[in-house]
Amino acid sequence: MVEPAATELRKLTDADITEQIDGIRRELFDLRFQKATSQLTNTHRFKKARIKLAQLLTVQNERSRSNTSS
Repeated sequence: MVEPAATELRKLTDADITEQIDGIRRELFDLRFQKATSQLTNTHRFKKARIKLAQLLTVQNERSRSNTSS
C-alpha cells in the first residue's frame, strides 16, 4: 500500500481527516492489544500507523492555525 503524500492529505475535508485520525488511533490501540497478547506478527505496522497519524495531525493543526489567524 502506498502512503498518500502530504499534498494529497491536504485535499481531504476536515471531516475525512478527523475520521482517519480516529481510525488510526483505534488501529494503534488494537496493535498494542495484539502485542500484549503475543498475537502481533507485523510489528512494522506500528511505525506506518504513527507516521500517518503524525501527517494527519500536522495537516489538521495547519488548518486550525490558519483559521484562527485569519
